[in-house]
Amino acid sequence: MKNLLLTLALVFSFSINAQYAVMYAVDLNEGGEDDYLSLEKFWSEIHSEALNQGLHDGWSVWKRTPKDGDQESAAEYFIFENYSSMEQMQKGYNALEIATKVYKGKKSRRYIQSMVQGTGITNPHRERRVYRLQGISATILAGGSVKPGDVGTINLMVKKSDDFENYESQIWKPVAEKNIMKGSLRQWVLAEVISRSDNAYQDWTHLVWNLRGQGTEFYETSGFIWDKLWEGIESSRDMSDGTELTCVFAVN
Repeated sequence: MKNLLLTLALVFSFSINAQYAVMYAVDLNEGGEDDYLSLEKFWSEIHSEALNQGLHDGWSVWKRTPKDGDQESAAEYFIFENYSSMEQMQKGYNALEIATKVYKGKKSRRYIQSMVQGTGITNPHRERRVYRLQGISATILAGGSVKPGDVGTINLMVKKSDDFENYESQIWKPVAEKNIMKGSLRQWVLAEVISRSDNAYQDWTHLVWNLRGQGTEFYETSGFIWDKLWEGIESSRDMSDGTELTCVFAVN
């Protein structure tokens, strides 16, 4: 599981209404970061207009904090595109048409087409791995919309028992809600992978997202009853160490 995290990169934050998301784990070519960020900045205007037209529920790009022992294939960034329904996610939209609208009078038609098609800039990507996610359970998103500079963590999980999702939703979610009240957390989300690209990693089944707050005080869990509940939680899944992500672009 640790190696899986090293090869991924992530936005991940479901809005209150978003139930599905497509996550792209982006592995960059060496020296390709500046070109990559230029490309995402271009796309941010497209995603903003797509949101205005109700074609998706939001989009964001997050940079993964490197770790000691990172493999060469470790992804540097995650992209998340959020949707309110399966139908909205499957429908898609014409990116070139939207780009032509938002950049009309600002960029040439040739430039717009080359950027949308990926030929207008040196390819900064070595690989993209695609995961389609369905939200299972989530708290509110406190403290306003996600913005550049926000920090979150993810943990990849492997489901081991049928009651795994109930443990997370009914036992751990209330703990997350108490941490939101204390200000140390802004959002918690449990999501399941429902499909993935052929080149994506197959081992994990779920992920948990935590958006950090500004507070440093956390709700304390202790006692016999909690210890028994925690035993049930731990027996229901295998969980990776957390990986830290910092928001770079956000449209919501």
